[in-house]
Amino acid sequence: MIKTILITGGSGLIGKQLTEMLLCKGYKIHLLTRSGASLNRPHVKAFKWDVYKREIDEKCISGVDAVIHLAGEGIADKRWTDDRKHQIRESRTESIRMIYDLIKKTKNQVNHIISASAIGFYGDRADEMLREESLPAKDFLAETCIEWESAVDEGIKLGLRVVKLRTGIILDAKGGALAQMAKPLKIGFGAILGSGIQWMSWIHIQDALRMYLFALKNQQMEGVYNMVAPSPVTTSEVTRAIAAAMGKSLLFFHIPEFALKLAMGEMSMLVLSSIRASAGKIKQAGFKFEYSTIDDALNEIYSSKVKSVISGAL
Repeated sequence: MIKTILITGGSGLIGKQLTEMLLCKGYKIHLLTRSGASLNRPHVKAFKWDVYKREIDEKCISGVDAVIHLAGEGIADKRWTDDRKHQIRESRTESIRMIYDLIKKTKNQVNHIISASAIGFYGDRADEMLREESLPAKDFLAETCIEWESAVDEGIKLGLRVVKLRTGIILDAKGGALAQMAKPLKIGFGAILGSGIQWMSWIHIQDALRMYLFALKNQQMEGVYNMVAPSPVTTSEVTRAIAAAMGKSLLFFHIPEFALKLAMGEMSMLVLSSIRASAGKIKQAGFKFEYSTIDDALNEIYSSKVKSVISGAL
C-alpha cells in the first residue's frame, strides 16, 4: 500500500495542487526543492537538491513508496536558445536519473514511478488521431519527450512499475496556458493564432490531478497514457469558448503564422502545432473524466473565478 510519495517539481502548477490533493487523501509527502527549506506543515517534508550540480539529499527517499516526477524547466518561460534547450532536456532527464542513482545505492522501498511527459511527443500532425502507439515527430519537443521517457524507463530495469502521462494543455484558473490565451480577450481582442484549424488537446486541472491519483492507486497500470480530455478542439473553437465562458462578445481576427514565427521563433510550434490526441487508453483503464467537453471545463473554471472574487469581497 502506497503511503509516502516523493514529488519532484512540487512547486509547479500541477505539483502544488497535487500535493494538496494527496495530503487530503491521507498520503505523506516528500518534496525536493532547491532550498530544502522546511515547510512547517504536517505530513510534508522538504529536501534539498540541485539537478545541475548533481546534488541531492539522500534522506529524501527514506520511507518513500512511490515517486511522482514532475520536474522540468518551463517550456514556454524563455526563448529557445541552444542553452535553454539543453536546460529543458537536462532538467527532465538528469533529474530522474539522480533519483534512480539514489535508489540503486541506498536501502529503500520505492516500487512505483509516475512521470509526466507531454503530447509534444507527436508533433504537428494535422487531423490525425494520435494514440500512444503513434510514432513520434522529429522536432525539438518530440526529441525532448523521447529522451525524457527513455530516462524514466530506466526504472524498469530496477524492477519498478513505470507510468508515463503525456500531458496536453492544462486548463486552470490559477495560471498556465489558459491565462495566456485569455489575456487578449480581457482587453477586447479576439485573437485566433494561425489558421485556427489546428487541434488542441486539453485537460481540466482537476482531471489531471485525479489521473495522477488514479495511476498511483491502480497498480496494474504501466507504460504510457495520454493525459487529455476525450474531446479535443481547434484553437479557433477554444478561443471562442473562452470568450463565451467569460461573457465576452467580440470580433475575432487571425494572427498569421508568419507573424507568430517572427515573434516567437522556433517556440511558435507551441501554438501552431496541431495535436489531436486520443483519451481512449486511459478511459479503457477505467478513468472517468469530470470535464469531458471544453464548455464544461471553461464554465467551471470561470464560475469558480467569479465565486472567488465574490467570497474575497465579503
